[in-house]
Amino acid sequence: MTSRTPHPDATGPAPAAPSPLAGMRLTELLGEVQERLAAVARSQERVQDLLDAFLSVSSGLDLDATLRQIVEAATGLVDARYGALGVLRPGGGLGAFITVGIDAELAARMGHLPEGKGVLGQLITDSHPLRITDLGTHPASVGMPAHHPPMRSFLGVPVLVRGEVFGNLYMTEKRTHTTDEREGAFTAEDEAVLTALAGAAGIAIDNARLYAEGEVRRRWLTAVADVRAALLGGLSPEASFQLVVDRVAELTDADGTWLVRAADDAERFRVEAQRGAELEDLTGTTLGVADSPVLAAVAGADGVVTLDLTGVDYRGPNAHVAWGPSLAVPLRGADSQTAVVIACRRGGRDPFDPALGPLISSFADQVALALDMAVRQQVARQLDVYEDRDRIARDLHDHVIQRLFAAGLSLQAATGRVRDVAVQQRLRGVIDQLDETVRDIRTTIFDLHTTDGGNQQDSLRRRVLDIVTAGAGDDLHPTVRMSGAVDALVTGELAVDVEAVVREGVSNAARHSGARHVTVTLDVADDVVLEVLDDGRGIAPTVARSGLRNLQERAGRWGGDSAVEALPDGGTRLRWCAPLPVPGRG
Repeated sequence: MTSRTPHPDATGPAPAAPSPLAGMRLTELLGEVQERLAAVARSQERVQDLLDAFLSVSSGLDLDATLRQIVEAATGLVDARYGALGVLRPGGGLGAFITVGIDAELAARMGHLPEGKGVLGQLITDSHPLRITDLGTHPASVGMPAHHPPMRSFLGVPVLVRGEVFGNLYMTEKRTHTTDEREGAFTAEDEAVLTALAGAAGIAIDNARLYAEGEVRRRWLTAVADVRAALLGGLSPEASFQLVVDRVAELTDADGTWLVRAADDAERFRVEAQRGAELEDLTGTTLGVADSPVLAAVAGADGVVTLDLTGVDYRGPNAHVAWGPSLAVPLRGADSQTAVVIACRRGGRDPFDPALGPLISSFADQVALALDMAVRQQVARQLDVYEDRDRIARDLHDHVIQRLFAAGLSLQAATGRVRDVAVQQRLRGVIDQLDETVRDIRTTIFDLHTTDGGNQQDSLRRRVLDIVTAGAGDDLHPTVRMSGAVDALVTGELAVDVEAVVREGVSNAARHSGARHVTVTLDVADDVVLEVLDDGRGIAPTVARSGLRNLQERAGRWGGDSAVEALPDGGTRLRWCAPLPVPGRG
C-alpha cells in the first residue's frame, strides 16, 4: 500500500487560517451551557426544597401548627420577606391571619388583623393566583395602616380543601441580592411553586381537620361514657347533673353552663347545676321562661337552639355579664323529667362551631337515655325496698303484735286473781306498756307502707316532729307518739290544721306552763285525735285565749272539738279531735 501526497505543482484552494471569532463563539457557548447547568441545578434544588416543604406541612396533625408550618415553608420557597395565611370565616371575611416576618410587638402596634379588603379582598372574591410587581399601583390597593412595614411585590394563591377555598397564601417583598429592582419581583416560577405548595397544604389541612374532628368526637364519646357510668353506678342525681355541666363546659369552651329541669309548671325550670367563674349561684332556684331568652327559645324549638345575645337588653340572673353566643339542648327522656343544658360565651367571643350541633345533640340523647335507665334502676331499687318493708310489716303484724296481744290478755286474766293491790298495779302498768308497744309497732307498720326515703317534706310525721323540736327549745324535753296511717289519711287542709294545733300546744307549754316535759300524741283511726300533755303549772287566767279560740274554730270547721283541762296531779292537757273527711267530699 502506498500513500498519496499532493504534488507541489498540483492546483487547488489553499486551507483557511483559524479565525479569532470562532474562539469567542466557543466561549459564549460554554458560558451558555454553564448558565443552563446552573439553572438546572437551581431547579433541582428548588424541586428538592418543594419536596421538603411537602413533607414538613404533611407531617403534623395539629391544625394550628400545620397552618404555621405552611406559611413558613411558603416564605422559604419563594424567598419572601413576609408571609401570611388568611383563613376564611364561614360567614365571609377573614377569621384568622397567621403571619411570618412580623413580630408580636410590630403586630400590636399595627392594631387589628386585616379584614379582607383591598388586594386581599380581591383574592378572596376571585380565587385565582395573583402576582403584583408594585402593590401601590394596583387598582384594588387601599393603602397600608399605620406602623405597617413597606411592601411592594406581592404573590397570592388560594388554598383549596376538597374543592372549597379554605384560605389564601399571601407573600410580599421578594428578597433581592442585587441592585436591580426587577430582581425584587415574584416570577412565574414562584407562582407555580407556591401553587403546588398550596395544593399540598390543602391535603395537609384536610388531614389535620379530620384528625381534630375525630379527636373532638372521641372526647364527646368519653364524656358520654363518664356520665353513663356515673348515673348507672349509683351517683347521686346532684353529682350526676354537675358532671354533665362540667363536661359540656369543657367541651364547648363556654364561660357559663347550666342544667335546668322542668318544674311542675311547664313555664318554670329549676337550676340543678351550674359552672362558670364570677357568676351568681343559681343552684336550687327556679327560673321562668320570661327570665331567660335562651329558655324562651327552647320552649318553642325541637333540638339544639343557637342564638346570639350580643346587644340584647337582658335583665335576668347574671345580667352583669355581657353575654354573646349561646346554645341550648333539651334532654327529653321517657322516664325522667325534661331537662335543658345551656352553654353561653361572653360577648365578643367566636360563635360556637356549627359542627358542635350534632355532637351535643348526640350527647344529649345519650345522657337522656342514661337518666332514664338510672330512674328505672332507682324505681327497681325502691320496689325491692318496698317489698322488704312489706315482709317486715307482715312479720310484725302476724307474729310480734299477736304475741304481745296474747301476753297482754294473759296478764289481764291474771290480774283479777291477784289479791295484792301493789302487784295488781304493777301488772296493769305492764299491760299499759304492752298496749303502748303494740301501738308503736302499728305506727311502725304504717311507716313502712307510707314513708318514702326520697322526699320527707311531704310527710306529716316529719313535719310534726320538726314543729315539736323547734317549739320545745332547749329547756323543754319533748316526746312524740303517733299511731295510724298519719301520712296516708291526714292530708291537705286537715294536715295544715293539725300542724297549727301542734305548734300552738307546744308553744303554750314552752312559754306559759313552766313545764319540763311535753308529750304530743297523734292518733289516726276514724277520727284524728291530737293531745298535748305537759307537767307544768297550767295556763294562767291572765293569758290571752286567742290561740285556744283559734284551735276551737279549726276543730269546728271539721265538725270536731277542742278542749284544754288542768290535770289533778298538775300539768295541762290539750285535746283536739276532728273526724276524717269522707272520700269524695273533701
